[in-house]
Order: sequence, then structure tokens, then C-alpha cells
Amino acid sequence: MLVWINGPFGGGKTQTAYELRRRLPGSVVCDPEHAGFGLHRMTPRPLRGDFQDLPAWRQGVFEVLDLVLRRHDGPVIAPMTVVEPAYFGETVGRLREHGHDVRHFALLATRETVLRRLAERGVGRAVSFLAGNRAALRRESFAVAKLDTCLDRLTDDAFAEHIWTDDLSVARVADRVAGSAGLVLRPNTDTALGGVARRAWTSAKHIRVM
Repeated sequence: MLVWINGPFGGGKTQTAYELRRRLPGSVVCDPEHAGFGLHRMTPRPLRGDFQDLPAWRQGVFEVLDLVLRRHDGPVIAPMTVVEPAYFGETVGRLREHGHDVRHFALLATRETVLRRLAERGVGRAVSFLAGNRAALRRESFAVAKLDTCLDRLTDDAFAEHIWTDDLSVARVADRVAGSAGLVLRPNTDTALGGVARRAWTSAKHIRVM
């Protein structure tokens, strides 16, 4: 089974993916964003745009996930924002056409909630503390620029199943995703401090350096 976690940038996809992996024996996270970063690094900076516009990214994501789904015994988790219907069809849709069990979830939240999360993720919390939320959000200019488009398109029925996350913890979002997909998670035995520390480490590991 492939669990594709969609949502706006800063919507909690990566945190949810790694919470699922932590509590779901045999699962792996295969992040399509890494393929995009590799393509960016191969490209001169003036030529870099949205890597999803490259057919090589869409074909590569399909091929890698198809391979993993055929050869890995456990659930595969892919956290990735995809809001272009054609690109969604070439990735999620194509995997379904090839017989894979793909469960798609769009994590949604209000604009204000997502902006707050963007300001706080990664090193943004320190930047926000020292220079204010506006300075922290300047680091997330791409995500902020795409936010309204993401929220508008992802509410469409084509991107169901929708999970509104404003008032849900990461653990509760993972519970909702797993329950809908028919997956059984280990109990969440985290302490409050342990959960904060682990999520901070997850964010730090996924800071983008381009």
C-alpha cells in the first residue's frame, strides 16, 4: 500500500509521514521531494523553476515508487504536495492504473494556521524569535507564494480524502490517516517533551539547502 500525504507546504506532511513510520512496523518513507532536489542541483541556478514541471521528476517518482511498492513488503509513505491535476494523474493516478493500492490524503488547515507553521518550522522558530514572523516567512517565500493556490485546489473532490488539521496534533492526524487506510498503528506512548524534541529533529533534518 502507498499512503500519499498531500497538503500545502507547511501543512504537516513530513511530520505526519514520520509519525506514521514510527508507529507502523515495516513502513518506509519515500519522499518524492528528494528527486526534485537532485534535479535542481543538476541545473544551473538561473534555470531552476518548480521541479514538478520537469517530466523527469514525474517519471522518476512513478518509477521509484512503482519499484518500491513491488519489492517492499510493508506500507510505503510519500509526503508530497501535488496540486496540478495533470501531475497528480502522472504520479498518483498512474500508480493506481498499474494496480497499486494508493491511499491519498490531503492535509488541510486555514491560511493562518499554515502561515504560523511555516514561520515555526526548521530554523524558522529561531528566526521568528530573533526577527519576527515576517522575517521567518521570508525564508519560506516559495511556500507562501503557493499557499493560496494549494488551499484552493486541494479542497477539490479530486484531491480527497481531506483531513482538516487545525485542531489536531501530529499524532492525531496520523491516527486519522491510518484509521481511514485500515492500518493499525502502535499506541502513541510519547511524553509531551519527547514528542516536541522528535518533531524538532525531524524538521531540522528536512531543512532545504539548495
